[in-house]
Amino acid sequence: MSHDNDGQRFDRLPATADERTVEGRATREEVVDYFADRFGIPPETFDAYTFWEKGAGKIWLYGGEASTPLEIEAIGMTCLRTRQEHWKPTTDFVQRFGRAATDCVIDLEPAEARRFAAGEDQDLERWDGDWGYLIAAHEIDGEREPIGVGLYVHGELRSMVPKGRQRDLEP
Repeated sequence: MSHDNDGQRFDRLPATADERTVEGRATREEVVDYFADRFGIPPETFDAYTFWEKGAGKIWLYGGEASTPLEIEAIGMTCLRTRQEHWKPTTDFVQRFGRAATDCVIDLEPAEARRFAAGEDQDLERWDGDWGYLIAAHEIDGEREPIGVGLYVHGELRSMVPKGRQRDLEP
């Protein structure tokens, strides 16, 4: 196994730090713990999934097994950006797994949700939880529905919805 980080190759994350061979690479344990600690997503949610890194800190989630390394374009979905000061979950991950979150979820009123989906930042002083990346959600038919990732700092919720995914949902 190579001990470098190749941006053209997928490498499965090591299970624990003791198994790490690439400096700075996240481990499966660290990723699962991050989702549990930050968002309250139960670790067993990921029992049937493997985690992969391609490039420096782009973590992918795959529902199954595959040999490592893999020289392909994509496997599963991107779920997390690491190797930066604060790890950032992806919009795809939040929309797929955010319903299982119990922490760091901000529930938006309909007008706030529309602004968020359109990519607009907004002042929301009511959040009294941790600053940083949050799951922005709203209610549809009595159920919490994740919209995407927001960054909350200094009373402002910044929409992290990628430009190509932003939508004008005005009624």
